[in-house]
Amino acid sequence: MTIVDMEIESADQVSPLPFARSYQVEALEKAMKRNTIVYLETGSGKTLIAIMLLRSYAYLFRKPSPCFSVFLVPQVVLVTQQAEALKRHTDLKVGMYWGSMGVDFWDAPTWKQEVDTYEVLVMTPAILLSALRHSFLTLNMIKVLIFDECHHARGNHAYACILKEFYHKELKSATSVVPRIFGMTASPVKTKGENLDSYWKKIHELESLMNSKVALFSSCVLLVYTCENESVLARFVPFSTPSFKLYQHMEIPSSTRAGIIAELEKLAKEHLFALSTLDLKSSTVNSIKKRLSKICSSITYCLDELGILMALKAAQSFSVSQNDFVLWGQLENFSETSIKKFCSNASQAILAYIPDGPYWSVANIERKLEPGLVTSKIVCLVESLLGYRSLEKIRCIIFVERVIAAMVLESFLNEILPTYNSWKTKYVAGNNSGLQSQTRKKQNETVEDFRKGLVNIIVSTSILEEGLDVQSCNLVVGFDPASNICSFIQSQGRARMPNSDYLMMVESGDMVTQSRLKKYISGAKRMREDSLSHSLVPCQPLPDDSSGEVYRVDSTGAIVTFSSSVSLIYFYCSRLPSDEYFKPTPRFDIDKDQGNCTLYLPKSCQVKEVKFQGNGNVLKQAVCLKACIQLHQAGALTDHLVPDMVLKETVQQKLGKIHYDTEQPSYFPPELVSQFSALPQTTYHFYSIRMKSEFPGNLHFKDILLIKL
Repeated sequence: MTIVDMEIESADQVSPLPFARSYQVEALEKAMKRNTIVYLETGSGKTLIAIMLLRSYAYLFRKPSPCFSVFLVPQVVLVTQQAEALKRHTDLKVGMYWGSMGVDFWDAPTWKQEVDTYEVLVMTPAILLSALRHSFLTLNMIKVLIFDECHHARGNHAYACILKEFYHKELKSATSVVPRIFGMTASPVKTKGENLDSYWKKIHELESLMNSKVALFSSCVLLVYTCENESVLARFVPFSTPSFKLYQHMEIPSSTRAGIIAELEKLAKEHLFALSTLDLKSSTVNSIKKRLSKICSSITYCLDELGILMALKAAQSFSVSQNDFVLWGQLENFSETSIKKFCSNASQAILAYIPDGPYWSVANIERKLEPGLVTSKIVCLVESLLGYRSLEKIRCIIFVERVIAAMVLESFLNEILPTYNSWKTKYVAGNNSGLQSQTRKKQNETVEDFRKGLVNIIVSTSILEEGLDVQSCNLVVGFDPASNICSFIQSQGRARMPNSDYLMMVESGDMVTQSRLKKYISGAKRMREDSLSHSLVPCQPLPDDSSGEVYRVDSTGAIVTFSSSVSLIYFYCSRLPSDEYFKPTPRFDIDKDQGNCTLYLPKSCQVKEVKFQGNGNVLKQAVCLKACIQLHQAGALTDHLVPDMVLKETVQQKLGKIHYDTEQPSYFPPELVSQFSALPQTTYHFYSIRMKSEFPGNLHFKDILLIKL
């Protein structure tokens, strides 16, 4: 028995909360004995079980102990939520971490200060993975390691990398110290569900990945805990009734569609031609081209799937900035102006296809179907919602696949539903779209308004499927079919009010999708049965990972692997000297047929060029790993495998401290030089004078920009 075994086994005092349900206490008792994956419905209180587990083991990591526990969550939005739950139900010191806090730039002393201060660290898995790889944190310091939504532990996800690169490596040592593992999920399988017989294989793979050192001595090392009888859980968590809502697909008139597409293509060509007449950086032109392509794709999607009116709303949303909505990300002012002008012109072009007059009012939805103003799918959604208009306190979530669909549906429903009732609609979307992202503040405000009843309907992407604490619903609508069984179970689980419904909208002739969704319905029961029937099957040790080489620094234990080498090279280049006009990045020359790859690093780098010859499938990773080794040997990377340089100052700090006189012969701000003829072989000097008012009242001065030839 190892040291950790003795510590854990001596903790025979379970610390349940007085209001915990019977199955939660039972799950806690099992988790105290062995590594456990809790597989329970959405809204069944899995987080509370994790909190009680931390309470029970708190004596192992209370300060001044150098140890701590880690609570991993797959999304940034869940960090604050789970941390607040811990603070509410324990007296533990809780720290919160996500990427935008700048943790990528932290060093060993900074991390030591954090673990000396906090007892539970709540973070996204990429942060822990990076800290372990750089050896700022070590696995033997962690007493309890919690994986929220642990079904993500597969492939190259950070969950899986943590377990494969560190947990199982330590497990092979008889004297290793590894943490107690606790996983939570509403669906241990994340598959499209074509074959129900494959569910047990997927569950067993997850079990083996989330193993523990006890596996070396016992045949039963990991338990997937689930309620044997659904009626036990149903007493606490009501189950919704799933049903299909079929609609007959009707395409918009082909001539109308062709006319709108032709208008969009014409406008795009005109804007791109106008760009070609200006002396712009290639990066600016490419950025605008990519954005225009994505915008046209989104408008076309709305046109085909939702109708002409929704395509118009999409174009309008792209042409208007909103304070709570980050539409463009990092774009230059000229790029943003150019794109908005295109969207405004596109809106006017589509508007020409919208009839006016009372006959075509928003409320008259049947009239909109025939000319393609809306699709039959939209009509089906509205009719489905109106079937619940007798409910005074409706709570409904409509799940869609695309962010743009959530945006335009919010606008449309807020126009048409007030004709029948006082329901209010808002949308919530994540940050994975190349066009749109919504601030966390706005997301939280919408969820809170939904809880208070100020918002009745939320149109959401998958961000509300997983983990986020949302008011129970009496209606959930799958506007777009769930992409996998995990998504299906999580979205259905949002309908937790008594007598709640889960509507799945499917085209009447789409038998493939209908069959797949029926398998999802039966698959949840099948997973539960498989988990229980195989509960005594031992976990299998993971095979040795021979997919790539690992470079380890003996003095610190820091490592870089095939999977981490590319990101480390990009991170190193980002720390090299740069300014507003030059961003140092690596350049790759790859010939897969010959098995050759050359990496060119910026001139300011101590290693300028690295060559590699080998397997064509991993050339980029291999050459980056070789470059990382050379950079460390040259002293450019420290023994923690991080760049050996001070974090560069921001541009604002530079301008305030030094005289900027670097010549930029290839850069001309288009907003300036487009106003007069640019003279070839001429040096332009630009001076910016910022004016700050010292007078009381609302007297403001504009900044002054001087140009000298």
